Amino acid sequence: MPVTSAIGLSKPLRNLLLVGITAALLAGCATNRTSMPSPDYSGMAAGQTQQTLADLTARYKSNPRDKNIVIHFAAALRAVGQSGQAVAVLETGMTTFPKDPDIAIAYAKALTADGRFEQSLQVLDNTIRPETPDWNALMVKGATLDQLGRNAEARQLYGQALVFAPGEASIEANIGLSYAMTNELPAAEQHLRRAVQMKGATSRIRQNLALVVGLQGRFEEARALYAAELPPEQVASNMTYVRALLTQQNRWDLIDKG
Repeated sequence: MPVTSAIGLSKPLRNLLLVGITAALLAGCATNRTSMPSPDYSGMAAGQTQQTLADLTARYKSNPRDKNIVIHFAAALRAVGQSGQAVAVLETGMTTFPKDPDIAIAYAKALTADGRFEQSLQVLDNTIRPETPDWNALMVKGATLDQLGRNAEARQLYGQALVFAPGEASIEANIGLSYAMTNELPAAEQHLRRAVQMKGATSRIRQNLALVVGLQGRFEEARALYAAELPPEQVASNMTYVRALLTQQNRWDLIDKG
């Protein structure tokens, strides 16, 4: 399985970066904010995610020209791994709303989820206004650069986004996941712990903290963090996944034993 560096983490972990790019409403700071908050269904329990997708599928079929429904439907599709279908939905949305930043950012996010990174960057570069950059767009671009292994550039964009949206949990979480992708797990944990204390922190952010804690060998602590968010069967599945990641990368000798 591909790795990000000689002792980097495997590709499945890289994909987790995408779940950190949701954008919650700002509390009292709308500066440089032109797009709508991005929905995130990735942190739900499996049954809840499927029900949400079913509901949004019906709503989309009834009203495919409603911008909000298009964006939420695409987000629900991404949450169940249907990134290609999400791209198709948003390509239709781009035709209906050719200059709408909300649709463009959602489209870029779906492209990144589908592995079409360069196309996503092109969409974002056409959307971001240098004089008044949208912090959500900056964050999606950062996530895309992280997927390409351009982590230093990504962190610069996250830093810029934080200037415009201080205290935004999703940005802080993305910084943490960026460090996780380069195997700098203590730094990743520091930023994720900061993120979970911020307004707008999601269940997915708390689950990513659990993952990073687990990857440092603190399994009981990770299990407790997961248990606060997920049903028992998913907790067990996630812990199996954490151990499998460590085994795949032969990282047992690198984890913190303390």
